[in-house]
Amino acid sequence: MPHGKRPAAVLFDRDGTLVHDVPYNNDPELVEAVPGGRAAVDRLRRAGVPVGVVSNQSGVARGLIGPRELEAVNARVEELLGPFDVWAICPHDDADGCACRKPAPGLVLRAAAALGVDARDCVVIGDIGRDVEAARAAGARGILVPTAVTLPGEVAAAGEVAADLAAAVDLVLGRTAEPAAVERPPLAVPGGEKIQTAGEVAS
Repeated sequence: MPHGKRPAAVLFDRDGTLVHDVPYNNDPELVEAVPGGRAAVDRLRRAGVPVGVVSNQSGVARGLIGPRELEAVNARVEELLGPFDVWAICPHDDADGCACRKPAPGLVLRAAAALGVDARDCVVIGDIGRDVEAARAAGARGILVPTAVTLPGEVAAAGEVAADLAAAVDLVLGRTAEPAAVERPPLAVPGGEKIQTAGEVAS
């Protein structure tokens, strides 16, 4: 989408972007929002921009996260960060060859369709290359917010890089943001669209 144009929606990666990344987290008590996360998402809400989550959750396919545990963790995310207008979740692993697991575009396309908007008018914000690649594959705009696990090559390949969520929202809303440093310290479902998995909605 053209820069300077108000997006039809902003879609966030979950782990490492909105909340601290806890691998295969099945415990809502371990969910912790990133600093400034709620304020950044609230700025988009106040601007009238729909917000959603697009998240790979291969722990489901691996039997490490049950459906109710996934719902409980996502509900805790909303308690901390406010309600999201859509959730699009990929429960598959890489070996499944699905069309929804990022960097495939399926989650972005599904979330956009659920919101009734064109994916090409959306922005995807995430912390690793897969997020930006999924945005690119769907025709959306991608913004990378690097963490300690983001590879230098992923930063170099990203079209846009922001230091944190506040800076990413600055870019979305057309304000100037400082470029991100490559090395950063580690980032240690009610009220919205029904959480969608590939088994419920076709990619």
